[in-house]
Amino acid sequence: MRLTTRIQLSTMMFLQFFIWGTWYVTMGTYLFNIGFNGLDVGQAYSAIPIGAIISPFFIGMIADKYFPAEKVLGAMHLIGGAVIYWVSTIVSSEYFFWVLLLYSLCYMPTLALVNAICFNQMKDPGIEFPNVRVLGTIGWIAAGLMVGFLKVEETNLPLRIASLISVLMGLYAFTLPKTPPKSRDEKVTVSDILGLEALKLMKEKSFAIFIISSLLISIPLAFYYAFANPFLNEAGMENAAGKMTLGQWSEIGFMVLMPFFFARLGVKRMLLIGMLSWALRYVLFAMGNNESLVFMFYIGILLHGICYDFFFVTGQIYVDKKAPKAIQAAAQGFITLITYGIGMLIGSWVSGFVVDYYTIDEIRQWGPIWYFPAIMAVVVSLLFWLLFNEKEEKVAVSQHTQLSEAG
Repeated sequence: MRLTTRIQLSTMMFLQFFIWGTWYVTMGTYLFNIGFNGLDVGQAYSAIPIGAIISPFFIGMIADKYFPAEKVLGAMHLIGGAVIYWVSTIVSSEYFFWVLLLYSLCYMPTLALVNAICFNQMKDPGIEFPNVRVLGTIGWIAAGLMVGFLKVEETNLPLRIASLISVLMGLYAFTLPKTPPKSRDEKVTVSDILGLEALKLMKEKSFAIFIISSLLISIPLAFYYAFANPFLNEAGMENAAGKMTLGQWSEIGFMVLMPFFFARLGVKRMLLIGMLSWALRYVLFAMGNNESLVFMFYIGILLHGICYDFFFVTGQIYVDKKAPKAIQAAAQGFITLITYGIGMLIGSWVSGFVVDYYTIDEIRQWGPIWYFPAIMAVVVSLLFWLLFNEKEEKVAVSQHTQLSEAG
């Protein structure tokens, strides 16, 4: 791959995840500030997993068959830029979810499109893609640092910045290398799109336990994405959005160390450590404060690398190992549907209910709120430890790092 192409693709990844990182982390803080309750916030965050569930249909049945990926990418970001600006003007919980859902239907398909554009230009994606994809994580970090520095977490400005960068990304996309449609003459079914071919793997007990555990553990995971920033702000942490980017730096660091840990721990221990790390993070949030115990908040944030890499990336590697070559892509689509789609969707609703349940006289009782997902994560981890029994095999990790998404 030429240097100019690599720069083009790296810039694309930076902008792609800068957009998401600008508004996603701090939206809960903003919504609480304009009077939304926990259920409203949870519902708003559920728009993203719904978009993740629906977007494969758009990509598989339309974009892949009829239009060049870079042009679809440009159009979706231009439309998305207008829609997310519209989102920034809405202060009614009744309409906020629906307009944000419309935006998620514009944005979520672009995650697959940027990957497709990259892979089309690469001779060896296993080696070349991670070096490009890491710019996405850096873009997410830059967005968080900017929002924190500007001290605008409680305002609609992050949404408007995302709108501006989305339009910029939309225009930039038309300059990207050409990526023609690849399946114009192929029949694409719903089963293909959702990865349902992978259901046949559920006949094996270990794989079925893994899938069920992945679905259940994704429910407590949603608490962090929706409510960590509002919690840290209410606890009095300055520049919470900026400090939360320590989690992404941790993610990069542990990604580099993945082969070392994988060779020594194996799949089961890696997944178990990832699940228990989510429980530990929530306990630290519940017990810490912004004074003498503030270090607990920082440890909870830094645990993101283990929480994300040890669970999501290890899970993707395990699926790749278990699936026959003919259905590997379907299997990856299936685990994404289970975790980022169904699991996070349920988690968004549950987290909103729990936050409201433990809100007394408009004061959120964060201790009980965080203990709820912590206990759930421990229960799921225990069931996984007892039921998942499979002879470990050493697996190469390097070619799988491209599966990571920003967390």
